[in-house]
Amino acid sequence: MKDYIVIGGTSGIGLEIVRSLSAAGHHVHVLSRSQRNLDGLDRVSHTVWDALGGEAPAGEWPAQIDGLVYCPGSITLKPFHRLTGEDFISDYQVNVIGAVRAIQYFLPALKAAELPSIVLFSTVAVKTGMPFHASISAAKGAIEGLTRSLAADLAPRIRVNCIAPSLVQTELSARLTSSEEKIKASAQRHPLARIGTPADIAAMATLLLTEAQWITGQVLHIDGGMSSLRL
Repeated sequence: MKDYIVIGGTSGIGLEIVRSLSAAGHHVHVLSRSQRNLDGLDRVSHTVWDALGGEAPAGEWPAQIDGLVYCPGSITLKPFHRLTGEDFISDYQVNVIGAVRAIQYFLPALKAAELPSIVLFSTVAVKTGMPFHASISAAKGAIEGLTRSLAADLAPRIRVNCIAPSLVQTELSARLTSSEEKIKASAQRHPLARIGTPADIAAMATLLLTEAQWITGQVLHIDGGMSSLRL
């Protein structure tokens, strides 16, 4: 039984990761701005924390943390000429600065564990240029650079990897999946002819956290073939 930190684990992909780790018998410490959707999950605790607030998360934590996942993200989709400096700053704050703060805070406990792992999130749009994605792609591109740099800095003690999904049906993507017509159109753009589910992404995150002990510094595209196939 191990201890994992999931930042933003009360909805979407983060919640599915919490469920997966809990079902495997691990302790999961969820940090997010509000508590919801966690009732009935075994060995799951919650602490209110805003990763952008600047304050360290309050509470007592295990001396050893076996893994950390940073799930908060954003989907700012606008034509480039409509994007503001504030849009770019906001996306960078949520996706990059929040992750940096969380990792720095829990780094001593991660270093104390035997085989710790960090999992971050990018997007398929970094590798595959897409219209309207300039701001979020810039922020997630920084996450991919952070992943590789941290993997080098923290080797051989801590593994650091990044998952780059395509469209996944979550609350965050609700505007893009609000009708069957939108879902069908998006599915047809993927070689596997469907959009992703939180379980698709959580399966890889759980593997990286618990078993993949010879993988580090990687950006793994769990995207239905979007980034590498043209049919």
